Amino acid sequence: MEYNDISTFSQTWGLVYLVVMFLGGVAYALWPKNKSKFDHAAQIPLEDD
Repeated sequence: MEYNDISTFSQTWGLVYLVVMFLGGVAYALWPKNKSKFDHAAQIPLEDD
């Protein structure tokens, strides 16, 4: 294997990996079960001590 082969492989599968990780993060953030957790975290700065 030459440098160009390794570079092409890593660019292609690296992009696929990052897209999958991004979609996983978006799915986690928008999952209905997590709504109450994120709503509570959004209100923490507004709470009085």
